[in-house]
Amino acid sequence: MLESSAALAPEAKAASAPPVWDFADLYDGPDAAALDADLQAALAEAKAFNTDYAGRLSAIDGAGLGQAILRYEALFERLNKAMSFAQLWYAADMADPARGRFLQTLQERYNEVSAETLFFTLEINHLGDDVLDAKRGDGIVRRYAPWLADVRQYKPHQLSDEVEAILHDKSVTGARAWMRLFDQTIAELNFPVDGKQLSLADVLNRLDNPDETARRTAAKALGQGLGKRADVFALIVNTLAKDKEIDDKWRRYPHPVSFRNLTNKVEDEVVEALVEAIRGAYDELAHRYYRLKAGWFNRDVLDYWDRNAPLPGDENRVYSWDEARAIVLDSFGRFDPRMAKTAERFFARPWIDAAPRPGKDPGAFCHPVVPSVHPYVLMNFYGRSRDVMTLAHELGHGIHQIMAAEQGMLMADTPLTLAETASVFGEMLVFRALLDQQRDKRARRRLLASKVESMLNTVVRQVAFHEFEKRVHEERRRGELATTRIGDIWLDVQRESLGPAMRFDEEYRHYWTYIPHFIHSPFYVYAYAFGDCLVNSLYQVYREGAPGFADKYFAMLRAGGTLRHDELLAPFGLAPGDPTFWRRGLDVIVGFIDELEDLD
Repeated sequence: MLESSAALAPEAKAASAPPVWDFADLYDGPDAAALDADLQAALAEAKAFNTDYAGRLSAIDGAGLGQAILRYEALFERLNKAMSFAQLWYAADMADPARGRFLQTLQERYNEVSAETLFFTLEINHLGDDVLDAKRGDGIVRRYAPWLADVRQYKPHQLSDEVEAILHDKSVTGARAWMRLFDQTIAELNFPVDGKQLSLADVLNRLDNPDETARRTAAKALGQGLGKRADVFALIVNTLAKDKEIDDKWRRYPHPVSFRNLTNKVEDEVVEALVEAIRGAYDELAHRYYRLKAGWFNRDVLDYWDRNAPLPGDENRVYSWDEARAIVLDSFGRFDPRMAKTAERFFARPWIDAAPRPGKDPGAFCHPVVPSVHPYVLMNFYGRSRDVMTLAHELGHGIHQIMAAEQGMLMADTPLTLAETASVFGEMLVFRALLDQQRDKRARRRLLASKVESMLNTVVRQVAFHEFEKRVHEERRRGELATTRIGDIWLDVQRESLGPAMRFDEEYRHYWTYIPHFIHSPFYVYAYAFGDCLVNSLYQVYREGAPGFADKYFAMLRAGGTLRHDELLAPFGLAPGDPTFWRRGLDVIVGFIDELEDLD
Protein backbone atom coordinates (compact mmCIF):
# COMPACT_ATOMS: atom_id res chain seq x y z
CA MET A 1 0.00 0.00 0.00
CA LEU A 2 1.28 3.47 -0.88
CA GLU A 3 2.28 5.54 2.12
CA SER A 4 0.79 9.00 2.38
CA SER A 5 2.92 12.11 2.46
CA ALA A 6 1.95 12.59 6.09
CA ALA A 7 3.38 9.20 6.95
CA LEU A 8 6.60 10.12 5.20
CA ALA A 9 6.91 13.67 6.49
CA PRO A 10 10.09 14.57 8.38
CA GLU A 11 8.05 15.34 11.52
CA ALA A 12 7.22 11.64 11.81
CA LYS A 13 10.83 10.63 12.25
CA ALA A 14 14.33 12.05 12.30
CA ALA A 15 15.20 13.69 9.00
CA SER A 16 17.23 11.47 6.72
CA ALA A 17 20.43 12.52 5.01
CA PRO A 18 20.70 11.96 1.26
CA PRO A 19 21.73 8.32 0.77
CA VAL A 20 24.86 6.81 -0.76
CA TRP A 21 25.28 3.62 -2.75
CA ASP A 22 25.98 0.17 -1.40
CA PHE A 23 27.38 -2.14 -4.08
CA ALA A 24 26.69 -5.37 -2.21
CA ASP A 25 24.29 -6.49 -4.96
CA LEU A 26 27.19 -6.28 -7.40
CA TYR A 27 30.54 -6.87 -5.67
CA ASP A 28 32.15 -6.18 -2.30
CA GLY A 29 34.72 -3.91 -3.91
CA PRO A 30 37.25 -3.62 -6.74
CA ASP A 31 39.34 -6.44 -5.23
CA ALA A 32 36.38 -8.79 -4.75
CA ALA A 33 37.15 -12.40 -5.61
CA ALA A 34 33.69 -12.72 -7.19
CA LEU A 35 34.50 -9.91 -9.64
CA ASP A 36 37.69 -11.58 -10.85
CA ALA A 37 35.89 -14.93 -11.00
CA ASP A 38 33.15 -13.46 -13.19
CA LEU A 39 35.67 -11.95 -15.58
CA GLN A 40 37.65 -15.19 -15.81
CA ALA A 41 34.47 -17.21 -16.35
CA ALA A 42 33.32 -14.75 -19.01
CA LEU A 43 36.63 -15.07 -20.86
CA ALA A 44 36.51 -18.88 -20.72
CA GLU A 45 32.93 -18.91 -21.99
CA ALA A 46 33.78 -16.41 -24.74
CA LYS A 47 36.61 -18.63 -25.97
CA ALA A 48 34.31 -21.67 -25.92
CA PHE A 49 31.61 -19.68 -27.71
CA ASN A 50 34.12 -18.72 -30.39
CA THR A 51 35.20 -22.34 -30.83
CA ASP A 52 31.60 -23.56 -31.07
CA TYR A 53 30.19 -20.97 -33.49
CA ALA A 54 32.82 -18.90 -35.31
CA GLY A 55 32.45 -19.53 -39.05
CA ARG A 56 29.49 -21.86 -38.52
CA LEU A 57 26.41 -19.61 -38.35
CA SER A 58 25.38 -20.17 -41.93
CA ALA A 59 25.49 -23.95 -41.46
CA ILE A 60 23.63 -24.35 -38.16
CA ASP A 61 19.85 -24.64 -38.07
CA GLY A 62 17.36 -22.36 -36.32
CA ALA A 63 17.57 -24.24 -33.04
CA GLY A 64 21.35 -23.93 -33.11
CA LEU A 65 21.15 -20.18 -33.72
CA GLY A 66 18.62 -19.85 -30.91
CA GLN A 67 20.94 -21.56 -28.46
CA ALA A 68 23.84 -19.41 -29.63
CA ILE A 69 21.81 -16.25 -28.94
CA LEU A 70 20.97 -17.47 -25.43
CA ARG A 71 24.63 -18.20 -24.67
CA TYR A 72 25.67 -14.82 -26.07
CA GLU A 73 23.10 -13.03 -23.90
CA ALA A 74 24.11 -14.90 -20.73
CA LEU A 75 27.77 -14.13 -21.39
CA PHE A 76 27.12 -10.40 -21.69
CA GLU A 77 24.85 -10.42 -18.66
CA ARG A 78 27.86 -11.56 -16.61
CA LEU A 79 30.35 -9.30 -18.40
CA ASN A 80 28.20 -6.16 -18.22
CA LYS A 81 27.60 -6.71 -14.52
CA ALA A 82 31.35 -6.40 -13.95
CA MET A 83 31.70 -3.42 -16.29
CA SER A 84 28.74 -1.63 -14.72
CA PHE A 85 30.34 -1.95 -11.30
CA ALA A 86 33.54 -0.39 -12.62
CA GLN A 87 31.62 2.52 -14.14
CA LEU A 88 29.62 3.16 -10.98
CA TRP A 89 32.69 2.82 -8.73
CA TYR A 90 34.44 5.41 -10.87
CA ALA A 91 31.46 7.81 -10.96
CA ALA A 92 31.37 7.83 -7.17
CA ASP A 93 34.82 9.51 -7.10
CA MET A 94 36.24 10.43 -10.51
CA ALA A 95 39.09 12.37 -8.90
CA ASP A 96 40.61 9.19 -7.44
CA PRO A 97 43.37 8.02 -9.84
CA ALA A 98 43.07 4.46 -8.53
CA ARG A 99 39.44 4.34 -9.63
CA GLY A 100 40.39 5.67 -13.04
CA ARG A 101 43.01 2.94 -13.40
CA PHE A 102 40.52 0.35 -12.21
CA LEU A 103 37.97 1.44 -14.83
CA GLN A 104 40.61 1.33 -17.56
CA THR A 105 41.74 -2.14 -16.47
CA LEU A 106 38.15 -3.41 -16.49
CA GLN A 107 37.58 -1.89 -19.92
CA GLU A 108 40.64 -3.71 -21.24
CA ARG A 109 39.49 -7.01 -19.73
CA TYR A 110 36.02 -6.40 -21.15
CA ASN A 111 37.51 -5.87 -24.59
CA GLU A 112 39.56 -9.05 -24.27
CA VAL A 113 36.36 -11.01 -23.69
CA SER A 114 34.21 -9.23 -26.27
CA ALA A 115 36.92 -9.65 -28.91
CA GLU A 116 36.23 -13.39 -28.78
CA THR A 117 32.54 -12.81 -29.51
CA LEU A 118 32.88 -9.99 -32.05
CA PHE A 119 32.44 -12.48 -34.89
CA PHE A 120 28.86 -13.26 -33.82
CA THR A 121 27.09 -10.07 -34.91
CA LEU A 122 29.44 -9.72 -37.89
CA GLU A 123 28.51 -13.18 -39.13
CA ILE A 124 24.80 -12.55 -38.52
CA ASN A 125 25.12 -9.65 -40.95
CA HIS A 126 26.97 -11.84 -43.45
CA LEU A 127 23.96 -14.15 -43.65
CA GLY A 128 21.73 -13.70 -46.66
CA ASP A 129 18.11 -12.81 -46.00
CA ASP A 130 16.99 -16.20 -47.28
CA VAL A 131 19.44 -18.05 -45.02
CA LEU A 132 18.32 -16.11 -41.93
CA ASP A 133 14.64 -16.46 -42.84
CA ALA A 134 15.06 -20.22 -42.90
CA LYS A 135 16.19 -20.11 -39.26
CA ARG A 136 13.27 -17.99 -38.04
CA GLY A 137 11.08 -21.02 -37.52
CA ASP A 138 12.79 -21.64 -34.18
CA GLY A 139 10.88 -20.12 -31.25
CA ILE A 140 13.95 -18.56 -29.66
CA VAL A 141 15.01 -16.94 -32.92
CA ARG A 142 11.49 -15.54 -33.34
CA ARG A 143 11.57 -14.12 -29.83
CA TYR A 144 14.83 -12.34 -30.54
CA ALA A 145 13.63 -10.94 -33.87
CA PRO A 146 13.81 -7.31 -32.59
CA TRP A 147 17.44 -7.80 -31.54
CA LEU A 148 18.31 -9.41 -34.86
CA ALA A 149 16.69 -6.47 -36.66
CA ASP A 150 18.81 -4.07 -34.58
CA VAL A 151 21.96 -5.99 -35.52
CA ARG A 152 21.02 -6.16 -39.20
CA GLN A 153 20.40 -2.41 -39.47
CA TYR A 154 24.17 -1.87 -39.25
CA LYS A 155 24.86 -4.26 -42.12
CA PRO A 156 25.38 -1.50 -44.75
CA HIS A 157 27.93 0.16 -42.44
CA GLN A 158 29.87 -2.93 -41.41
CA LEU A 159 33.53 -3.18 -42.41
CA SER A 160 35.59 -6.30 -43.01
CA ASP A 161 35.97 -8.67 -40.08
CA GLU A 162 39.67 -7.86 -39.78
CA VAL A 163 39.10 -4.10 -39.70
CA GLU A 164 36.28 -4.48 -37.18
CA ALA A 165 38.58 -6.53 -34.96
CA ILE A 166 41.34 -3.92 -35.13
CA LEU A 167 38.94 -1.09 -34.33
CA HIS A 168 37.54 -3.06 -31.42
CA ASP A 169 40.97 -3.77 -29.94
CA LYS A 170 42.21 -0.19 -30.34
CA SER A 171 39.08 1.42 -28.84
CA VAL A 172 40.56 1.39 -25.34
CA THR A 173 43.52 3.50 -26.49
CA GLY A 174 41.49 5.63 -28.89
CA ALA A 175 38.23 7.44 -28.20
CA ARG A 176 37.74 5.90 -24.76
CA ALA A 177 41.13 7.13 -23.63
CA TRP A 178 40.19 10.69 -24.60
CA MET A 179 36.91 10.30 -22.72
CA ARG A 180 38.84 9.25 -19.64
CA LEU A 181 41.10 12.30 -19.99
CA PHE A 182 38.00 14.51 -20.12
CA ASP A 183 36.49 12.88 -17.02
CA GLN A 184 39.69 13.17 -15.00
CA THR A 185 40.25 16.77 -16.05
CA ILE A 186 36.70 17.71 -15.04
CA ALA A 187 36.95 15.85 -11.73
CA GLU A 188 40.22 17.58 -10.81
CA LEU A 189 38.87 21.09 -11.42
CA ASN A 190 38.29 23.37 -8.43
CA PHE A 191 36.94 26.90 -8.59
CA PRO A 192 37.86 29.63 -6.10
CA VAL A 193 34.66 31.18 -4.72
CA ASP A 194 34.58 33.35 -1.59
CA GLY A 195 37.83 31.92 -0.30
CA LYS A 196 36.81 28.31 -0.87
CA GLN A 197 37.76 25.80 -3.55
CA LEU A 198 34.48 24.43 -4.94
CA SER A 199 33.89 21.37 -7.10
CA LEU A 200 32.06 21.69 -10.41
CA ALA A 201 28.83 20.37 -8.86
CA ASP A 202 29.04 22.86 -5.98
CA VAL A 203 29.72 25.87 -8.19
CA LEU A 204 26.90 24.90 -10.57
CA ASN A 205 24.59 24.68 -7.57
CA ARG A 206 25.28 28.34 -6.81
CA LEU A 207 23.98 29.46 -10.21
CA ASP A 208 20.42 29.39 -8.90
CA ASN A 209 21.25 30.99 -5.56
CA PRO A 210 18.73 33.74 -4.67
CA ASP A 211 21.60 36.16 -4.05
CA GLU A 212 22.73 37.82 -7.28
CA THR A 213 26.25 38.41 -6.01
CA ALA A 214 26.62 34.72 -5.20
CA ARG A 215 25.40 33.81 -8.68
CA ARG A 216 27.68 36.27 -10.41
CA THR A 217 30.73 35.25 -8.38
CA ALA A 218 30.14 31.56 -9.07
CA ALA A 219 29.45 32.12 -12.77
CA LYS A 220 32.60 34.20 -13.25
CA ALA A 221 34.73 31.68 -11.33
CA LEU A 222 33.30 28.83 -13.39
CA GLY A 223 33.95 30.50 -16.74
CA GLN A 224 37.43 31.64 -15.79
CA GLY A 225 38.35 28.25 -14.33
CA LEU A 226 37.11 26.40 -17.40
CA GLY A 227 38.96 28.88 -19.59
CA LYS A 228 42.28 27.90 -18.02
CA ARG A 229 41.81 24.34 -19.31
CA ALA A 230 39.94 25.27 -22.49
CA ASP A 231 42.86 24.32 -24.74
CA VAL A 232 42.86 20.81 -23.29
CA PHE A 233 39.10 20.49 -23.83
CA ALA A 234 39.48 21.84 -27.36
CA LEU A 235 42.12 19.22 -28.12
CA ILE A 236 39.79 16.50 -26.81
CA VAL A 237 36.85 17.74 -28.89
CA ASN A 238 38.97 18.16 -32.04
CA THR A 239 40.45 14.69 -31.68
CA LEU A 240 37.12 12.97 -31.06
CA ALA A 241 35.40 14.88 -33.88
CA LYS A 242 38.16 13.83 -36.29
CA ASP A 243 37.99 10.26 -35.00
CA LYS A 244 34.25 10.27 -35.68
CA GLU A 245 34.74 11.75 -39.14
CA ILE A 246 37.13 8.93 -40.05
CA ASP A 247 34.74 6.33 -38.67
CA ASP A 248 31.77 7.90 -40.49
CA LYS A 249 33.65 7.96 -43.79
CA TRP A 250 34.64 4.31 -43.65
CA ARG A 251 31.20 3.23 -42.47
CA ARG A 252 29.45 5.40 -45.07
CA TYR A 253 27.36 7.53 -42.74
CA PRO A 254 26.30 10.60 -44.73
CA HIS A 255 26.10 13.06 -41.82
CA PRO A 256 27.72 13.34 -38.37
CA VAL A 257 24.33 12.67 -36.75
CA SER A 258 23.44 9.67 -38.94
CA PHE A 259 24.92 7.00 -36.66
CA ARG A 260 23.04 8.35 -33.65
CA ASN A 261 19.76 8.41 -35.57
CA LEU A 262 20.27 4.81 -36.65
CA THR A 263 21.05 3.76 -33.07
CA ASN A 264 17.96 5.63 -31.88
CA LYS A 265 15.80 3.85 -34.50
CA VAL A 266 14.53 7.17 -35.73
CA GLU A 267 14.49 8.48 -39.27
CA ASP A 268 16.66 11.46 -40.23
CA GLU A 269 13.60 13.39 -41.37
CA VAL A 270 11.87 12.93 -37.99
CA VAL A 271 14.88 14.39 -36.16
CA GLU A 272 15.13 17.22 -38.69
CA ALA A 273 11.43 17.99 -38.19
CA LEU A 274 11.94 18.09 -34.41
CA VAL A 275 14.98 20.37 -34.60
CA GLU A 276 13.43 22.75 -37.12
CA ALA A 277 10.16 22.93 -35.17
CA ILE A 278 12.04 23.96 -32.03
CA ARG A 279 14.42 26.37 -33.76
CA GLY A 280 11.44 27.96 -35.49
CA ALA A 281 9.81 28.47 -32.10
CA TYR A 282 12.80 30.01 -30.32
CA ASP A 283 11.13 33.43 -30.27
CA GLU A 284 7.81 32.30 -28.79
CA LEU A 285 9.58 30.04 -26.29
CA ALA A 286 12.95 31.17 -24.88
CA HIS A 287 13.06 34.69 -26.30
CA ARG A 288 9.58 35.45 -25.02
CA TYR A 289 10.10 33.87 -21.61
CA TYR A 290 13.40 35.59 -20.89
CA ARG A 291 11.93 38.95 -21.88
CA LEU A 292 9.22 38.24 -19.35
CA LYS A 293 11.73 37.18 -16.70
CA ALA A 294 13.87 40.27 -17.29
CA GLY A 295 10.77 42.34 -16.57
CA TRP A 296 10.25 40.55 -13.25
CA PHE A 297 13.79 41.66 -12.36
CA ASN A 298 13.00 45.24 -13.55
CA ARG A 299 15.58 44.95 -16.33
CA ASP A 300 15.68 45.05 -20.09
CA VAL A 301 18.15 42.15 -20.26
CA LEU A 302 19.33 39.37 -17.97
CA ASP A 303 22.93 38.49 -17.31
CA TYR A 304 23.64 34.87 -18.17
CA TRP A 305 24.02 33.98 -14.49
CA ASP A 306 20.38 35.00 -13.99
CA ARG A 307 19.02 32.45 -16.46
CA ASN A 308 18.08 29.99 -13.69
CA ALA A 309 17.82 32.55 -10.89
CA PRO A 310 14.88 32.25 -8.49
CA LEU A 311 12.22 34.87 -9.09
CA PRO A 312 12.25 38.02 -6.95
CA GLY A 313 10.45 37.27 -3.71
CA ASP A 314 11.05 33.55 -3.93
CA GLU A 315 11.44 32.20 -0.42
CA ASN A 316 14.08 29.77 -1.75
CA ARG A 317 12.32 26.77 -0.23
CA VAL A 318 14.75 24.00 0.72
CA TYR A 319 13.35 20.46 0.76
CA SER A 320 14.65 17.72 3.02
CA TRP A 321 15.40 14.34 1.54
CA ASP A 322 12.32 12.92 3.30
CA GLU A 323 10.11 15.63 1.82
CA ALA A 324 11.48 14.99 -1.65
CA ARG A 325 10.83 11.27 -1.22
CA ALA A 326 7.25 11.92 -0.06
CA ILE A 327 6.49 14.31 -2.91
CA VAL A 328 7.77 11.94 -5.57
CA LEU A 329 6.09 8.82 -4.19
CA ASP A 330 2.76 10.56 -3.63
CA SER A 331 2.80 12.01 -7.15
CA PHE A 332 3.64 8.64 -8.67
CA GLY A 333 0.99 6.97 -6.52
CA ARG A 334 -1.74 9.32 -7.68
CA PHE A 335 -1.02 8.23 -11.23
CA ASP A 336 -0.91 4.53 -10.36
CA PRO A 337 0.11 2.70 -7.16
CA ARG A 338 2.25 0.32 -9.22
CA MET A 339 4.52 3.21 -10.17
CA ALA A 340 5.01 4.31 -6.56
CA LYS A 341 5.59 0.74 -5.39
CA THR A 342 8.40 0.29 -7.91
CA ALA A 343 9.98 3.65 -7.02
CA GLU A 344 9.81 2.83 -3.32
CA ARG A 345 12.30 0.00 -3.85
CA PHE A 346 15.00 2.58 -4.64
CA PHE A 347 14.48 4.28 -1.28
CA ALA A 348 14.13 1.08 0.72
CA ARG A 349 17.44 -0.22 -0.64
CA PRO A 350 20.77 1.56 -1.22
CA TRP A 351 20.14 2.12 -4.93
CA ILE A 352 20.47 5.93 -4.84
CA ASP A 353 23.60 8.03 -4.30
CA ALA A 354 22.39 11.59 -3.68
CA ALA A 355 24.93 13.04 -1.25
CA PRO A 356 27.16 15.72 -2.85
CA ARG A 357 30.90 15.28 -2.28
CA PRO A 358 34.20 16.17 -3.97
CA GLY A 359 35.16 14.03 -6.94
CA LYS A 360 31.70 12.61 -7.47
CA ASP A 361 30.19 12.83 -10.95
CA PRO A 362 28.55 16.30 -10.99
CA GLY A 363 25.60 15.19 -13.11
CA ALA A 364 22.70 12.80 -12.68
CA PHE A 365 21.93 9.45 -14.24
CA CYS A 366 20.23 6.10 -13.73
CA HIS A 367 22.48 3.22 -14.78
CA PRO A 368 20.48 0.13 -15.81
CA VAL A 369 23.36 -2.26 -14.92
CA VAL A 370 21.94 -5.67 -15.99
CA PRO A 371 18.42 -7.15 -15.80
CA SER A 372 19.40 -9.68 -13.13
CA VAL A 373 20.44 -6.93 -10.67
CA HIS A 374 18.77 -3.49 -10.64
CA PRO A 375 19.45 0.11 -11.70
CA TYR A 376 21.51 2.59 -9.67
CA VAL A 377 20.62 6.30 -9.48
CA LEU A 378 23.22 9.05 -9.08
CA MET A 379 22.41 12.71 -8.40
CA ASN A 380 23.57 15.56 -6.17
CA PHE A 381 20.77 16.59 -3.83
CA TYR A 382 20.99 20.14 -2.46
CA GLY A 383 17.32 20.46 -1.49
CA ARG A 384 16.20 22.69 -4.36
CA SER A 385 12.87 22.18 -6.10
CA ARG A 386 14.98 21.40 -9.16
CA ASP A 387 16.56 18.53 -7.25
CA VAL A 388 13.12 17.13 -6.43
CA MET A 389 12.35 17.15 -10.15
CA THR A 390 15.71 15.50 -10.90
CA LEU A 391 14.88 12.77 -8.38
CA ALA A 392 11.56 12.16 -10.14
CA HIS A 393 13.35 12.18 -13.51
CA GLU A 394 15.96 9.58 -12.56
CA LEU A 395 13.42 7.38 -10.79
CA GLY A 396 11.34 7.48 -13.95
CA HIS A 397 14.36 6.00 -15.72
CA GLY A 398 14.69 3.41 -12.95
CA ILE A 399 11.05 2.34 -13.21
CA HIS A 400 11.41 2.05 -16.98
CA GLN A 401 14.56 -0.05 -16.66
CA ILE A 402 13.04 -2.39 -14.07
CA MET A 403 9.94 -2.95 -16.18
CA ALA A 404 11.93 -3.49 -19.37
CA ALA A 405 14.27 -5.96 -17.64
CA GLU A 406 11.89 -8.80 -18.49
CA GLN A 407 13.04 -8.43 -22.10
CA GLY A 408 16.50 -9.65 -21.14
CA MET A 409 19.99 -8.31 -21.63
CA LEU A 410 19.82 -7.95 -25.41
CA MET A 411 16.41 -6.28 -25.70
CA ALA A 412 15.85 -4.33 -22.48
CA ASP A 413 17.69 -1.19 -23.59
CA THR A 414 15.51 1.52 -25.09
CA PRO A 415 16.71 3.92 -27.80
CA LEU A 416 17.67 7.32 -26.41
CA THR A 417 14.66 8.94 -28.05
CA LEU A 418 12.37 6.80 -25.90
CA ALA A 419 14.68 6.41 -22.90
CA GLU A 420 13.65 9.90 -21.73
CA THR A 421 9.92 9.14 -21.89
CA ALA A 422 9.42 7.69 -18.41
CA SER A 423 11.84 10.17 -16.82
CA VAL A 424 10.16 13.26 -18.24
CA PHE A 425 6.71 11.79 -17.53
CA GLY A 426 7.75 11.29 -13.91
CA GLU A 427 8.84 14.92 -13.70
CA MET A 428 5.52 16.05 -15.16
CA LEU A 429 3.56 14.04 -12.59
CA VAL A 430 5.43 15.71 -9.73
CA PHE A 431 5.07 19.18 -11.24
CA ARG A 432 1.35 18.80 -11.92
CA ALA A 433 0.71 17.48 -8.42
CA LEU A 434 2.45 20.50 -6.89
CA LEU A 435 0.78 22.95 -9.26
CA ASP A 436 -2.73 21.56 -8.73
CA GLN A 437 -2.34 21.99 -4.97
CA GLN A 438 -1.11 25.58 -5.24
CA ARG A 439 -3.67 28.37 -4.82
CA ASP A 440 -1.38 31.28 -3.94
CA LYS A 441 -0.83 33.40 -7.07
CA ARG A 442 2.81 34.20 -6.40
CA ALA A 443 3.68 30.64 -5.44
CA ARG A 444 1.90 29.37 -8.54
CA ARG A 445 3.94 31.76 -10.68
CA ARG A 446 7.17 30.49 -9.11
CA LEU A 447 6.21 26.89 -9.82
CA LEU A 448 5.21 27.64 -13.40
CA ALA A 449 8.37 29.66 -14.02
CA SER A 450 10.52 26.86 -12.61
CA LYS A 451 8.82 24.32 -14.86
CA VAL A 452 9.09 26.53 -17.94
CA GLU A 453 12.79 27.02 -17.28
CA SER A 454 13.25 23.28 -16.88
CA MET A 455 11.42 22.67 -20.17
CA LEU A 456 13.44 25.34 -21.95
CA ASN A 457 16.61 23.72 -20.62
CA THR A 458 15.39 20.39 -21.96
CA VAL A 459 13.97 21.52 -25.29
CA VAL A 460 15.54 24.78 -26.46
CA ARG A 461 18.90 24.41 -24.74
CA GLN A 462 19.40 20.80 -25.84
CA VAL A 463 18.56 21.63 -29.46
CA ALA A 464 21.04 24.50 -29.21
CA PHE A 465 23.58 21.95 -27.93
CA HIS A 466 22.70 19.82 -30.96
CA GLU A 467 23.33 22.77 -33.27
CA PHE A 468 26.65 23.45 -31.53
CA GLU A 469 27.75 19.85 -32.09
CA LYS A 470 26.58 19.92 -35.69
CA ARG A 471 28.55 23.07 -36.49
CA VAL A 472 31.68 21.89 -34.67
CA HIS A 473 31.69 18.51 -36.41
CA GLU A 474 31.00 20.04 -39.81
CA GLU A 475 33.75 22.65 -39.46
CA ARG A 476 36.18 20.05 -38.10
CA ARG A 477 35.97 18.28 -41.46
CA ARG A 478 37.72 21.31 -42.95
CA GLY A 479 40.49 21.38 -40.36
CA GLU A 480 41.20 21.63 -36.64
CA LEU A 481 39.22 24.30 -34.81
CA ALA A 482 40.97 26.83 -32.60
CA THR A 483 39.76 27.09 -29.03
CA THR A 484 38.51 30.60 -29.78
CA ARG A 485 36.52 29.35 -32.78
CA ILE A 486 34.75 26.71 -30.69
CA GLY A 487 33.90 29.46 -28.21
CA ASP A 488 32.55 31.63 -31.04
CA ILE A 489 30.26 28.83 -32.21
CA TRP A 490 29.08 28.31 -28.63
CA LEU A 491 28.21 31.98 -28.19
CA ASP A 492 26.46 32.11 -31.57
CA VAL A 493 24.11 29.24 -30.78
CA GLN A 494 23.44 30.55 -27.26
CA ARG A 495 22.51 34.01 -28.55
CA GLU A 496 20.36 32.51 -31.29
CA SER A 497 18.48 30.19 -28.93
CA LEU A 498 18.14 32.31 -25.77
CA GLY A 499 17.49 35.61 -27.50
CA PRO A 500 18.26 39.30 -27.08
CA ALA A 501 17.05 39.42 -23.48
CA MET A 502 20.14 37.45 -22.39
CA ARG A 503 23.57 39.06 -22.04
CA PHE A 504 26.80 37.02 -22.14
CA ASP A 505 30.17 38.08 -20.76
CA GLU A 506 33.42 36.92 -22.32
CA GLU A 507 34.05 34.03 -19.91
CA TYR A 508 30.78 32.38 -20.95
CA ARG A 509 32.46 31.30 -24.19
CA HIS A 510 34.09 28.47 -22.18
CA TYR A 511 30.89 26.93 -20.81
CA TRP A 512 30.75 24.30 -23.56
CA THR A 513 33.76 22.59 -22.04
CA TYR A 514 32.00 20.82 -19.17
CA ILE A 515 29.13 19.21 -21.13
CA PRO A 516 29.94 15.46 -20.99
CA HIS A 517 27.49 14.41 -23.71
CA PHE A 518 29.63 16.09 -26.38
CA ILE A 519 32.44 13.73 -25.37
CA HIS A 520 30.81 10.47 -24.37
CA SER A 521 27.78 10.36 -26.69
CA PRO A 522 27.98 12.69 -29.69
CA PHE A 523 24.53 13.92 -30.77
CA TYR A 524 22.86 12.38 -27.72
CA VAL A 525 21.35 15.70 -26.69
CA TYR A 526 18.44 15.99 -29.11
CA ALA A 527 16.95 12.93 -27.39
CA TYR A 528 16.08 15.15 -24.40
CA ALA A 529 14.06 17.49 -26.61
CA PHE A 530 12.52 14.49 -28.38
CA GLY A 531 11.49 13.00 -25.03
CA ASP A 532 10.14 16.25 -23.60
CA CYS A 533 7.97 17.07 -26.62
CA LEU A 534 6.83 13.45 -26.84
CA VAL A 535 5.83 13.40 -23.17
CA ASN A 536 4.00 16.72 -23.49
CA SER A 537 1.80 15.10 -26.12
CA LEU A 538 1.53 11.87 -24.13
CA TYR A 539 0.60 13.73 -20.96
CA GLN A 540 -2.15 15.60 -22.81
CA VAL A 541 -3.64 12.24 -23.77
CA TYR A 542 -3.54 11.23 -20.10
CA ARG A 543 -5.12 14.49 -18.90
CA GLU A 544 -7.88 14.08 -21.45
CA GLY A 545 -8.84 10.86 -19.67
CA ALA A 546 -7.91 8.30 -22.30
CA PRO A 547 -9.29 4.92 -21.14
CA GLY A 548 -6.74 2.37 -19.98
CA PHE A 549 -3.91 4.91 -20.18
CA ALA A 550 -1.87 3.52 -17.26
CA ASP A 551 -1.97 -0.03 -18.59
CA LYS A 552 -0.90 1.17 -22.06
CA TYR A 553 1.84 3.27 -20.48
CA PHE A 554 3.28 0.36 -18.49
CA ALA A 555 3.07 -1.88 -21.56
CA MET A 556 5.14 0.72 -23.41
CA LEU A 557 7.78 0.66 -20.66
CA ARG A 558 7.86 -3.14 -20.50
CA ALA A 559 8.48 -3.30 -24.25
CA GLY A 560 12.03 -2.03 -23.75
CA GLY A 561 13.82 -1.96 -27.09
CA THR A 562 11.54 -4.43 -28.87
CA LEU A 563 9.41 -1.79 -30.62
CA ARG A 564 10.07 1.43 -32.53
CA HIS A 565 8.78 4.80 -31.39
CA ASP A 566 5.86 4.83 -33.85
CA GLU A 567 4.73 1.36 -32.72
CA LEU A 568 4.91 2.32 -29.05
CA LEU A 569 2.93 5.53 -29.48
CA ALA A 570 0.25 4.14 -31.80
CA PRO A 571 -1.96 2.86 -28.90
CA PHE A 572 -2.15 6.47 -27.66
CA GLY A 573 -3.16 7.82 -31.07
CA LEU A 574 0.16 9.64 -31.48
CA ALA A 575 2.41 9.64 -34.56
CA PRO A 576 5.81 11.42 -34.46
CA GLY A 577 5.87 11.35 -38.25
CA ASP A 578 2.92 13.74 -38.29
CA PRO A 579 4.20 17.32 -38.86
CA THR A 580 1.81 18.59 -36.16
CA PHE A 581 3.12 16.18 -33.51
CA TRP A 582 6.05 18.31 -32.38
CA ARG A 583 3.98 21.47 -32.48
CA ARG A 584 1.51 19.87 -30.08
CA GLY A 585 4.32 19.28 -27.61
CA LEU A 586 5.66 22.83 -27.95
CA ASP A 587 2.20 24.27 -27.43
CA VAL A 588 2.26 22.92 -23.87
CA ILE A 589 5.24 25.18 -23.10
CA VAL A 590 3.60 28.10 -24.89
CA GLY A 591 0.49 27.55 -22.77
CA PHE A 592 2.53 27.74 -19.55
CA ILE A 593 4.12 31.00 -20.70
CA ASP A 594 0.65 32.34 -21.56
CA GLU A 595 -0.46 31.55 -18.01
CA LEU A 596 2.60 33.29 -16.59
CA GLU A 597 1.75 36.43 -18.55
CA ASP A 598 -1.83 36.26 -17.25
CA LEU A 599 -0.55 35.99 -13.67
CA ASP A 600 1.41 39.25 -13.99
